[in-house]
Amino acid sequence: MTTSSPLLDFTDLPRFADIRAEHITPAITSLLAENRAVVEQLSASQDEVTWENFVEPLENATEKLGRAWGIVSHLNGVADTPELRAAYNENQPAITEFWTELGQNLALFGKYKALRAQTGFDALPVARKTIIQNAIRDFRLGGAELPEELKQRYAEIQEKHAMLTTRFSENVLDATNDYALLISDINELKGVPEDVIQAAKATAEKNGKTGYQFTLHFPSYFPLLQYADNRQIRETIYRTNATKASELGAKPEWDNTAIIEQLLQLRKEEAQLLGYRNFAEVSLVSKMAESPALVSSFLEDLAQRARPYAEKDLQELRSFAAEQLGISTLEAWDVTYASEKLREQRYAFSEQEVKLYFPEPQVISGLFRVIQTLFGVSIRIDKADTWHPDVQFYRIEKDGHLIGQFYLDLYARQGKRGGAWMDDARGRRKTAGGIQTPVAYLVCNFTEPATVDGVRKPAYFTHDEVITLFHEFGHGLHHLLTQVDDLSVSGISGVEWDAVELPSQFMENFCWEWDVLQHMTAHAETGEPLPRSLYDKMIAAKNFQSGLQTLRQVEFALFDMRLHDQFDPHGTQSVQDILNQVREQISVFTAPEFNRFQHAFSHIFAGGYAAGYYSYKWAEVLSADAYAAFEEHGKTEGSNLSRTAGQKFQKEVLEVGGSRPALDSFKAFRGREPAIDALLRHSGMSA
Repeated sequence: MTTSSPLLDFTDLPRFADIRAEHITPAITSLLAENRAVVEQLSASQDEVTWENFVEPLENATEKLGRAWGIVSHLNGVADTPELRAAYNENQPAITEFWTELGQNLALFGKYKALRAQTGFDALPVARKTIIQNAIRDFRLGGAELPEELKQRYAEIQEKHAMLTTRFSENVLDATNDYALLISDINELKGVPEDVIQAAKATAEKNGKTGYQFTLHFPSYFPLLQYADNRQIRETIYRTNATKASELGAKPEWDNTAIIEQLLQLRKEEAQLLGYRNFAEVSLVSKMAESPALVSSFLEDLAQRARPYAEKDLQELRSFAAEQLGISTLEAWDVTYASEKLREQRYAFSEQEVKLYFPEPQVISGLFRVIQTLFGVSIRIDKADTWHPDVQFYRIEKDGHLIGQFYLDLYARQGKRGGAWMDDARGRRKTAGGIQTPVAYLVCNFTEPATVDGVRKPAYFTHDEVITLFHEFGHGLHHLLTQVDDLSVSGISGVEWDAVELPSQFMENFCWEWDVLQHMTAHAETGEPLPRSLYDKMIAAKNFQSGLQTLRQVEFALFDMRLHDQFDPHGTQSVQDILNQVREQISVFTAPEFNRFQHAFSHIFAGGYAAGYYSYKWAEVLSADAYAAFEEHGKTEGSNLSRTAGQKFQKEVLEVGGSRPALDSFKAFRGREPAIDALLRHSGMSA
């Protein structure tokens, strides 16, 4: 095989500077042919099956395909162009077809079962036993035991599903990129922070327009909801964002209504082919939670605990809006604005005031300081090809040895999908040449640095954005600090989906620590670190409206679970009916009738969280309880930045990856089963 194609060069890091859309089809075609040849050879082999003659060669082949397609998928998310999108969509069906074929290959399935049945199985390393057991489970979930005619239908479902999730995501991205709100009179922007106004002015100039241009990218539209005194502007941007990619949106071709219905039909059919009642049951086979009923009970219990706090939050907000802001009827586009005003009055500070203390260089160095202190590693800048000039690249070392590397892509831009995420570029594994170190992509969508008088200023982050950054780094650490040598369970691979948020949500806690914030803040004008008086106000406001926020997340999670557990895609109820029922049960503030948030709910319709969105709250129980161990050490050590607790968390959670059940890892760290008490306490919802 030639390595002239950058997508076929696996010697080191991706060659982003060389990759073009025209490389994709030849490379993927070649890798698929190579993989099919390996599969055919392994399927036909009559040798006694061993790890070395079966699992290793299969992993060697599929890893190359996974890495190459991972690069293509990554570029599709961060650097979308018509050419790249076309090449991605052209090859996605072939990729889906191959993985479906692989998952239904009875010869390979039989070899994994033979490995499991061997007398030497119990003597294998824990990671390898887990991989074999996971493979057997996944073959069953992949339809390997179906009759041939049903296998074909299962394959058709997978291909159609993959196409629809991609289309869903593209519709959201296109609707986001298409919208522009041009404000010509600066007086209409009263209340909006100066840096947001300057960014909007720069966007307008970049597009050859005069005035201030706002978009549906989060750093652009959200400050309007939060700060704009002009109620009409708030309503306009709220309505546009709440109806994007729906039948009420700008263009019919971007309407995700039919796609949502088709995805739910396909998931239900897939589940029934496999012998399950619904897709929620399928989803939970590989998760910690035992049943859809258990998940629903967990969510409803959490909602019941949060509801009194949410009702109090809303009553206070309505009273404040009426008495102080002259808003007699609080509408959805008023909530964020009124909440910010109430926060400012009650705690005598604004989010914008805090933002002036968080320039990017200090935030990044402060984050690295936390990681280096807790886990005994060092992080420094490194060099690599990237997909955009703003992307940075770093290496992590321990005792002078490279253990991992990561790309950091912080800013929102055209052609980049919204949100924040971590993805793996390469997993850790032991090879004939030594240890292949892991590499991660860490992606956010923050406001890019402003250029004033030709000088590029540092980007400034809100405290929420700092929390997001720490969150994604938690995922990154899970992937990068693993010590597992077998690919399928190293890092985040093989970790139950409802536990994968444990390290990410755990890391968020450090964003509230005084001895962390002192070292990651510098005022935009004075350079002074965050003053203790402002920090104390932030802590006082930490759980501001936590009841409302908790119910909002429960609403999303319960809607997801109901869709995949109880909803009949062929019945008389619509998806909107299910959402309305969940809102009636859970929410204390009803969204407007026109709100179509589900049409851009990419987590469950394009992002792998189907019947799994509850994972955020489920894992938050684990993460809060895990952080409580650091608080306990902090009482004796004087700081929650405990190297003692960090070392144990690293050893029992981060390093073991998916090589053992997440509950076992948690119990090894904490010495007991998880409890909800710490989450309620951290959220200000305990008695």
